[in-house]
Amino acid sequence: MLWPEMETINDAFQRIVYGERLWTAIGDFLNYWHVYAADRREQLVQQPLVLPREMTPEVRRWAAFCAATVEYLCERFEVPCPAWVHHPVYTLPEPWYTGLGANKEHVQARLRQEAPEPFRKRNVFCRERSFSTKYEIAAKVQIMAVPQPELV
Repeated sequence: MLWPEMETINDAFQRIVYGERLWTAIGDFLNYWHVYAADRREQLVQQPLVLPREMTPEVRRWAAFCAATVEYLCERFEVPCPAWVHHPVYTLPEPWYTGLGANKEHVQARLRQEAPEPFRKRNVFCRERSFSTKYEIAAKVQIMAVPQPELV
């Protein structure tokens, strides 16, 4: 399989619209953001999402999620944030909670506290750790090496 030179946020969104597994498309974009095109981050988010003429509630939720993702990553990595992310179409009329157990009130309460501001202001509630890379996680976790006995 040939990998594209860049996987923009709009590419990921289009894959979601056409039925790609949601977290696969977002995960591929994040791989380009963190590794494959880290030197071209501004290009990865510059193009606005191409929205379908008729958006289902599910597609609108993912459009809001993608816009929030762009704003969050741009703030975090000091990349100029494109103006398109601030359009009102990316704010949901009702709260949307993502992740395991998101239908439970205690999980929703935690998500309302944990969700980064770019998500909260769009009525999208998710865990911030969804955006941690394996490199960041490894840096936070100290793995203690257990001494191995020498083989004789």
